[in-house]
Amino acid sequence: MSHTQPEWSRGDRARAAAKLMVGWVVLLWLVEVVDVASGHALDRFGIVPREPAELIDVVPAAFVHFGFAHVAANSVPLLVMGFLAALGGLRRFLAACALIIVADGLGVWLISPAHTNTAGASGLIFGLFGFLLISGFVERRPLGVVAGLLLAAIWGGSILAGLAPTQSGVSWQGHLVGLVAGVAAAFVLRRRAAGPALRAGGAL
Repeated sequence: MSHTQPEWSRGDRARAAAKLMVGWVVLLWLVEVVDVASGHALDRFGIVPREPAELIDVVPAAFVHFGFAHVAANSVPLLVMGFLAALGGLRRFLAACALIIVADGLGVWLISPAHTNTAGASGLIFGLFGFLLISGFVERRPLGVVAGLLLAAIWGGSILAGLAPTQSGVSWQGHLVGLVAGVAAAFVLRRRAAGPALRAGGAL
């Protein structure tokens, strides 16, 4: 006897993705409100490279920003790219985010200049950009390829600028590692076509 799970419609997926990303961005703003109200006490959750105790901040650093201008700059691209990535499935999206955040945080800890403090969602944004850019090609989905190319046309210039090591106060290392982690996530989490028996819904 087979038990089939009801599949979500495209509308269901879009609503769930939108709620998740709006909630995520609202959380970032709330964290920054608390940070400002506490005299920027949360800034200590940024990553200071090669300090063993800082490894516990690898994940929290992705949710902390250095002022409202910083979180505002990250809100729109995170909202858009996160929404597009989440349309492919929430569990897959959250797995990709976890992989990107952890890899990016460890990369910052390893290769950023000493005595710096790095925080913010931009590493995740660069990771989602790489994830969306590559996923369509990896999975041979024409719609995914078109979405990736549109993202490249809209944000490609900003992404390239964010990788330039000449900008002061910008962690190009975090951007670079995030981008590479996103590309890796597209391969690790690529969706495979279901086999004939699975498509038919047959029981073994």
